[in-house]
Amino acid sequence: MEKTQAYLREIVSNYTETYPLSKKIYKRLEEGNYPSEGAFVKHLTMEEIEFLNKILPEAIEYAKNELDEERAHQLNEVYELLF
Repeated sequence: MEKTQAYLREIVSNYTETYPLSKKIYKRLEEGNYPSEGAFVKHLTMEEIEFLNKILPEAIEYAKNELDEERAHQLNEVYELLF
């Protein structure tokens, strides 16, 4: 699994107890062998895209506040692909 997908999986895992949709996304990341984040995004449903659009801005901001520029950049790449 590439680093971006690992970051994304970690973020989504924080929501698996509360949101069933996040379990689907998490499972997709675990089982899918996506060569890139673009390939992953292409396989998302509209509902999954909307969910990620809601949680990623906070995750990106958190990474920036923690001075983890690499994580913020990687998550931002996924966020941009969702549009």
